[in-house]
Amino acid sequence: MTTTALTKMTKIEVVVTGSDAPAVRDLIQSVGATGYTSVSGVSGLGHHGYHQGRLLFNQQATLELLITVVPEAKVEPLLAGLRPLLDASPGVMFVTETYVSRPEYFS
Repeated sequence: MTTTALTKMTKIEVVVTGSDAPAVRDLIQSVGATGYTSVSGVSGLGHHGYHQGRLLFNQQATLELLITVVPEAKVEPLLAGLRPLLDASPGVMFVTETYVSRPEYFS
């Protein structure tokens, strides 16, 4: 299968603290995204040092990765909501062009 048989979309990945994850989920849903994937217990090394993925006391003490794929029309509204959240809290966002085989799942 080539990319000409696929539909271009945008993938947005956000790593935030467990306490900020509900706000990100709400933003994703508020722009009309049809779904997201959430992975808790994310670990890695970044600007604020090393973060372990295991839970210490509760779900809030860990990092969470949220991934959504949206059509172009939903990208800017979602980014407009995520930018202030990430300006005020630790976290990182990745925005990439991606291609999907079933575009009806995302609209």
